[in-house]
Amino acid sequence: MNRRSLLKGGLLAGIGLPFVGLKDVTGSTKNSSDEKAKNIIMLVSDGMSTGTLNMADIYSKRILGVGSKWLDLYRDNKAIRALMDTASANSMVTDSAAASSSWGGGMRVNNGALNVGPRGEKPQPILQKFKEAGKKVGCVTTVPITHATPAGFCVNIDNRSGQDIIAELYLGLKFDVMMGGGHKYFADKRKGGNLLPKYLTQGYQLAENRDEMMQLNGAKPVLGLFAADGLPYEVDRRHDEELMKSTPSLAEMTVKAIELMKDHKNGFVLQVEGGKVDWAAHSNDVSGLIFDQLAFDEAVGKAIEFAEKDGNTLVIITTDHGNSNPGLFNADDDNKKFDGLQHFKHSNTWLLSKLNQSFGEQKIIDLIKESQGFIMTPEDAKFLLNHFKDISPNQLYNESNLPFYDYGRILGKYTDVQWAGMNHSGDYVELTMFGPGSTKLKPFVKNYELHNFMLETAEMSQHFMESIK
Repeated sequence: MNRRSLLKGGLLAGIGLPFVGLKDVTGSTKNSSDEKAKNIIMLVSDGMSTGTLNMADIYSKRILGVGSKWLDLYRDNKAIRALMDTASANSMVTDSAAASSSWGGGMRVNNGALNVGPRGEKPQPILQKFKEAGKKVGCVTTVPITHATPAGFCVNIDNRSGQDIIAELYLGLKFDVMMGGGHKYFADKRKGGNLLPKYLTQGYQLAENRDEMMQLNGAKPVLGLFAADGLPYEVDRRHDEELMKSTPSLAEMTVKAIELMKDHKNGFVLQVEGGKVDWAAHSNDVSGLIFDQLAFDEAVGKAIEFAEKDGNTLVIITTDHGNSNPGLFNADDDNKKFDGLQHFKHSNTWLLSKLNQSFGEQKIIDLIKESQGFIMTPEDAKFLLNHFKDISPNQLYNESNLPFYDYGRILGKYTDVQWAGMNHSGDYVELTMFGPGSTKLKPFVKNYELHNFMLETAEMSQHFMESIK
């Protein structure tokens, strides 16, 4: 291929492309009834680099004695596996809004936009299509339900930051299940006033803690809001009795969402997001990362368990992009450093928010030993303390200006986990399918191609798959 052809192909791959047919993404032309799915569950570990998937599996096997549910699908030859590219319309490195919009709207959009194309196109989001066709639909996440990944399946808005607006847009959609964090975007401190009375007037059931969630039924649409912003990191939740009582895990939300929708005669479509995996990667937070990935993996297991019994459910497991490319390096001391993660009780966010420049070195060492299980050297404690004044402002998900970068590098010496950066990467990512329709998956696909793949696998009419002009 000459250089001009190569550049032309690269340019066309980067712009907002129209919908594609199933033949463009599948490796099979099989069209038998057993390849049609009544239900779809799409699970997204947001910001999951391949190293994250690997380390969670290694930890699970070494410490818990079992492999991760995701990689067990490969080991047991139960699933179809592919690679997926993740570019947006204006960058080889996508953000979550553009990535989710590629699935939700069937075209590439610029970073920051939710189903609004480079030329102002506004494709109907996929959950609106499934709802219009008579299915129940929903999203669950560990970050605000108004955040980029769930919103990309639901709404059209030119700026992902308008979470107050997204909360209001959800009201009119009356989707069947919306659960996660983001209470502040619905309640009285939001711009525009408290939306919760309007949701109740419109017939929604509201759950604000784990017990209330468990009592929900499928008679009315559900809004579950379990934190002001993102839910706590799983490592923090697991070591706090009050959080365990009040805050559901991602697996519990997934099971409840399936329970609420599974008996619907026309089936359901559910998006599940492990959103704090991305936040942990941005923070170079190894315990936040691995334990939230394992929490996501538990949700994967629950989805597969349901799909195996049901027989009519396509399960899609993937990520929207890599983030910070963490990995296990130079393991020594009989792997004791990495195994020491089992003694972590708290995330870096929890720990660093407890520290300040008034602390002496020994107080820092004691707090780290108590919360993360290892003894830091006085030199490293002093280095950490000094770097509280060197924070780069406006780091993503770092409103408190905590020294995540410096602490992440320090932890590399005690865990053997190191990081390539603090931002999204342009890696090709894992795409895994289980259930009816999965055999049609080609070994390599582009992110926006999944839109029509899901529609056709669920036997949606051609009306919903017309190309954008």
